[in-house]
Amino acid sequence: QVQLVESGGGLVQAGGSLRLSCAASGGTFSTYAMGWFRQAPGKEREFVAAVSWTDPRTYYADAVKDRFTISRDNAKNTLYLRMNSLKPEDTAVYYCAADRDSTLCLTEDEYDYWGQGTQVTVSS
Repeated sequence: QVQLVESGGGLVQAGGSLRLSCAASGGTFSTYAMGWFRQAPGKEREFVAAVSWTDPRTYYADAVKDRFTISRDNAKNTLYLRMNSLKPEDTAVYYCAADRDSTLCLTEDEYDYWGQGTQVTVSS
């Protein structure tokens, strides 16, 4: 059973930066497509970024493009999300997700495993 544990969330002022980490265990991390999603209060969970298990290729939601960077370190079984120029509207619980079967996944229902989430709060 794959387990995903996010960390690195916190409170930051607008314009600041954070780096989220997602530690994976129990599976073959290097062969999983990985992604980040977020859920703000009162809203549905939404796609943030994804990275393939090969090449690797990345894909971003328009709202975070040019501000966020997704990356992975297969030697450490860890997924990262570097977030720069944070805005109050980035406030949400951030989740990492893993998929065993696809190269790159962009939708929530494609993912097989989910972490518990880490809170990111951006103050204005």
